[in-house]
Amino acid sequence: MSVYYCGSCQQPLTGEVALGEPPMGHEVVSPRMAPGIFKVNFDASLLIFHPDDVPGTALHPDSRRLAGCCGLAGQDGPNLVCSGCGVEVGTKESDCWTDNLVALIVSVVTESVASRPSRQ
Repeated sequence: MSVYYCGSCQQPLTGEVALGEPPMGHEVVSPRMAPGIFKVNFDASLLIFHPDDVPGTALHPDSRRLAGCCGLAGQDGPNLVCSGCGVEVGTKESDCWTDNLVALIVSVVTESVASRPSRQ
């Protein structure tokens, strides 16, 4: 299990999450990832999360970053900031034609891996 933090102020951006794969057969408006599961994108620059797994984020204060018809298109640059310090941390896609996901930028977050007690 991992928790991701803002690289600037160390505010937790996620709860505990585990590396995994998206569920098969998702629909466009359904979340791309299951709650509590994240995936690294193809070039390892983004971490893909369920939208509910990033409570430490807030919408970008620049309304030009929040375009979309019935949600956030995510096409105008990062639209999520750290709710602690305001640094840009990722992009939320939630429009009717996009995958429903949050992508955190690897270069601006830090990870803490929670150790689990070993079973005997």
